[in-house]
Amino acid sequence: MKLILSSCDFRNERSRQVILDNLPKPLSECHLLFIPNEKATSDKVTGGKYHARMAELGFDPALVRVLDYADPAPSVGLDIDVLYISGGNTFSTLDHIRKSGFDREIIRYIQSGVTYIGGSAGAHIVCGDLTHVTRYDAPPAGMTDLRGLGLTDMTLLCHFTPARESHLDELTTAGRKVVALTDEQSIVMI
Repeated sequence: MKLILSSCDFRNERSRQVILDNLPKPLSECHLLFIPNEKATSDKVTGGKYHARMAELGFDPALVRVLDYADPAPSVGLDIDVLYISGGNTFSTLDHIRKSGFDREIIRYIQSGVTYIGGSAGAHIVCGDLTHVTRYDAPPAGMTDLRGLGLTDMTLLCHFTPARESHLDELTTAGRKVVALTDEQSIVMI
């Protein structure tokens, strides 16, 4: 299991370099499954929007698959190197993943050795208890399960700045194992 977690994934050079340094092969050779955020629609998936975005990052569009929440079956059991979830609303994205039934497949992929890239919401999603994220992202109406995928017991605090110092103190005082990441930082878990 390899998790590459950051606040900004490919959006700054430091985070991008950590990703590139920890991929199983060169970016352009990676078979990728991209899981879009809560704003995804089937039209955006089939229209090539996400393939074009992944190409801009350096992935070969011919090696990119994009999860369609309305039809997740084609994304099950793929032979992929990398699974990537970028930013957005943590809870809305997680809610889409759960409602499509793809949460179990993500766990299976990661446990089978697929490298995981998570940026902001994508980073939070692999953690356990996400209640602390409600300060920054509102859960959708009716969402009561605020647990992530539980692939790590740490509490991740993305986009850390001095303005979030008191929140970090609250979390550590409560006994949580917290990793605070500025927009320039990343963590790699193996």
